[in-house]
Amino acid sequence: MTRIVITGACGKMGRVINDIVNTRDDCEITAGIDIAGEQYADFPVYKKLFDLPEKPDVIIDFSHPSLLDELLDYCKINNVPVVIATTGYTDEQIKQIKTAAGQIPVFFTFNMSLGINLLVDLAKRATKVLGDQFDIEIVEKHHNLKKDAPSGTAIMIAEAINEELGNKMHYVYDRHSVRKPREKTEIGMHSIRGGTIVGEHDVIFAGRDEVITLSHSAGSKQVFAVGSVNAAVFLSGCEKGLYQMSDLLSEA
Repeated sequence: MTRIVITGACGKMGRVINDIVNTRDDCEITAGIDIAGEQYADFPVYKKLFDLPEKPDVIIDFSHPSLLDELLDYCKINNVPVVIATTGYTDEQIKQIKTAAGQIPVFFTFNMSLGINLLVDLAKRATKVLGDQFDIEIVEKHHNLKKDAPSGTAIMIAEAINEELGNKMHYVYDRHSVRKPREKTEIGMHSIRGGTIVGEHDVIFAGRDEVITLSHSAGSKQVFAVGSVNAAVFLSGCEKGLYQMSDLLSEA
């Protein structure tokens, strides 16, 4: 039985994770961390990680980038594995996460959805086949409350494609002020915010007289919760290191 603590427990994702765990018999939530301190289930909710009376087997983090220092400090001091599912980190914070993986098991991905990770793999395969003969554009859509743009998932897709092309591409986020033809080394990134869209991503390969589009649409936040819980159970038995969805899938 994997004992899980959720950071950001009172948020939407924290509550969804609780619902998912309640349907499983291989894990349980022993506590939550949230500044709101609201107890809505049968586990206690503390305001800070260091208030926990005992360490868990693993932490699932769906909190906020500003809490990263406390999260990593607690995990390193107590040797606790952590699944980091929060988005909106700076490049410097991502470096912190990767450095921490030298001491503890860290599962870090920009998107916990199995389908999205399959989309990334398909985009890499398409890039390998199409090479630089097709222009590549990425369009992501999210709800009107999302603060970061482009989404971490869009960046993850772009970086996977760029790696296949020898990291020679650059990202273009805004073309309205630039009056010139598109360059071959561009990957266009476009963000749409509106309504209650959970998450949609399109990868467009536009060539001469043909267009190939790879798409993924998330119908609810449950797809991310299921992925994070699977990652937590997987990570609880791992040695120190940086893990991602491909590692989990290879164990399936």
